[in-house]
Amino acid sequence: MKVFLYTGLLKLVEKSGIGRAIHHQQKALEDNNILYTTKFYDSYNIVQLNTIFPDSIFIAILSKIRGKKIIYYGHSTMEDFKNSFKGSNFIAPMFKQWIKFCYSLGDIIITPSEYSKKILTSYNLKKPIFALSNGIDLSFFYKDLEGGKRFREKYGLSEKEKIIISVGHYMERKGIRDFIKLAKNMPEITFIWFGYTNPSLVPHSIQNEIDTAPENVKFPGYICREELRDAYSGSDLFLFLTYEETEGIVLLEALAMKTPILIRDIPIYKEMFLDGKEVYKGKTIGEFKEKIEKILTGRLPLLQDSGYELVKEKDIRKIGMQLKSIYKNL
Repeated sequence: MKVFLYTGLLKLVEKSGIGRAIHHQQKALEDNNILYTTKFYDSYNIVQLNTIFPDSIFIAILSKIRGKKIIYYGHSTMEDFKNSFKGSNFIAPMFKQWIKFCYSLGDIIITPSEYSKKILTSYNLKKPIFALSNGIDLSFFYKDLEGGKRFREKYGLSEKEKIIISVGHYMERKGIRDFIKLAKNMPEITFIWFGYTNPSLVPHSIQNEIDTAPENVKFPGYICREELRDAYSGSDLFLFLTYEETEGIVLLEALAMKTPILIRDIPIYKEMFLDGKEVYKGKTIGEFKEKIEKILTGRLPLLQDSGYELVKEKDIRKIGMQLKSIYKNL
């Protein structure tokens, strides 16, 4: 058994969750001694696709002709495509039809959560759908006190300064408006948003929010995962205000780093996390502000250990073992 992990046009998604997921899959294969290749003309039994670009469709069709089995990862849904880039709401119905066509080319579909599985099932796809986390590399993401110091030194932050971070594209769906709004209401706290989106894709209203954000909000752009690990280590709170996700790899990273976490209370996380057990949740700006103040002043108990116990089940090695089982059945 040998897997062809297709990485074509990876550079286009390198800075996104899909890019991170592809690297996770590669490590899962390596850690579980599963033979794989990234070259189309090698010999292999199974093709693994992650993107919905035309090149992936070409590979899928050609692989079918050659009698190969195809696994298509369903990272995207119409629901999480909305409120993202310019014009995304207008073309969302067409996007839904396109991803249905792409995913239907797979012999099976893998999607990151039970929540996204329910959404894809509602699309009436005629292929088996498996829910399997993108996983987290616990050998890399771990609390590092020295890394925390490096982070604060790099951004000129004192040890006593309270720092709140978030990670994601400049999208309304990711909650960037509320992130900035909270910063305006809490000028004594430094808010840092890591991530980057090509300005040509960012809606004008979001770009204006970023351009007029108060001084206590910083937008350093995209950073490598080593720097991001330092940021998790050196921050006081990870604030994840997303309105829609299929999983949220950065949330898994924050859990692995044992960073205090406050998230928006949305359907995907209803059963995945309990408010006050693994993470804290909120729905309104008022709730977020109140819980931020209580977390940063120690008036709410720390939840990092219980959060870490949950994320341990999503370690890349365990995900690789489950992938291996799927391959064999396929």
